[in-house]
Amino acid sequence: MNAQRIARYAFSWIAAEVSTLSRYYDCMVQWRPRVEDKGQLLELIDSPKKVVATEFDEIKALGHQHQAILVLVNGNFNYDHDIQATLASLHSVLHRASRVVLVSYNSYLNWVYKAANWMGLRKDELPTTFITRGTLNTLARLSQFEVVRSRPTCVSPLRLKSLGNLLNRSAGVNPLSRLTSLAEVTVLRPQISSAQRPSLSIVVPTRNERGNIRAVLERIPDLGCSLEIIFVEGHSKDGTWEEIQRLIPEYQHRFPILAMQQTGIGKCDAVRLGFSQASGELLTILDADLTMPPELLGRFYDAYLSGLGDFVNGNRLTYPMEGKAMRFLNRLGNIFFAKALSAVLEAPLGDSLCGTKLVTNSAYKRMVHWRGDFGDFDPFGDFELLFPAATLGLGIIDIPIRYRDRTYGSTNISRFRHGFILLKMTAVGLFRVRLSPNPVNLQATGNLPQ
Repeated sequence: MNAQRIARYAFSWIAAEVSTLSRYYDCMVQWRPRVEDKGQLLELIDSPKKVVATEFDEIKALGHQHQAILVLVNGNFNYDHDIQATLASLHSVLHRASRVVLVSYNSYLNWVYKAANWMGLRKDELPTTFITRGTLNTLARLSQFEVVRSRPTCVSPLRLKSLGNLLNRSAGVNPLSRLTSLAEVTVLRPQISSAQRPSLSIVVPTRNERGNIRAVLERIPDLGCSLEIIFVEGHSKDGTWEEIQRLIPEYQHRFPILAMQQTGIGKCDAVRLGFSQASGELLTILDADLTMPPELLGRFYDAYLSGLGDFVNGNRLTYPMEGKAMRFLNRLGNIFFAKALSAVLEAPLGDSLCGTKLVTNSAYKRMVHWRGDFGDFDPFGDFELLFPAATLGLGIIDIPIRYRDRTYGSTNISRFRHGFILLKMTAVGLFRVRLSPNPVNLQATGNLPQ
């Protein structure tokens, strides 16, 4: 057995897992590589820029240069005798958009490392610190971090023809892989509140909502920040576009109001168009049917300001709904798909289809990049926000709202047709987000061990 080729094969799977988010961040910084670390993992990671930092101030300086950085900590915590102090020091030099990526090696497999040393396949010191997922969660909370993603990787360090690839691909869905995988890739989000009140763009998709336009403009709350309202009208037949144009002069003294018409169709297309034209530091969606009360937008905004999450998602399924806001079968379907997606994405989703979501403009640009690689697959627009929010480690927090009945117009939802599409989207998440990615960069070189 060739130790170098085995190590490269194992690192290729770890690198593939890290690369699912690193390619969408501005810079990957490996912090204080251990003496035994020859740079193989950093070399294999896909990132626009990769550097090594040995001092905390270097990380802080890189954070000033780049909007979003990832700090890679490869195996250090397996030998660290005060992880809490290390995390606290890292927290002090990070910006809000940055993340820490921890590669921790399985403490339950110390006997494997000892055997590998004896066979000459490994020469490193044996790990001294016993790390579990629960321990990392606790240490993260004590150091003002949140664990936003944690995935086992590399169950087999040997290719074993095609069996090794199969075992490693299924690591993300195999319940035993937590105990048997060589490594766990954990993403930490620093919990940092905002000292300033960032500007907010509110995108309002509208189709046959003429009777609600005035109420939308009247009920937008004063959030103590710069606001921008963007109406995106989609082929209405009831005079919605004309009503928007008529009311803009009446309300534009309160905030800038933009209005545009879709050339495409559907809410997903409308949100994309609105977000692409938005100037706010934060972006949110408000459905023109007013089933989500505009007065509650302040709760989404405040949740972001407090640092509790960088992706704020509405939850309509906590409180009793008003009138006929949602039919019984629709409610059951929403509960089922919320639970299914929470399991698939390993993210706390109380409701996957609430129209109101809030995200930073800079994070949305990374989502657009992700979508370009992942594919244009979502007819609703919710999943192309939720999937990358979980994958990129943004940190999702739910805001429970009371869902209101419509006062004008009718819903465009088809229970059974759309239910089938939702089932398909859940399967997409399972097979394309949850399964471990193939290390295609290494396979292309033909440099995999047998």
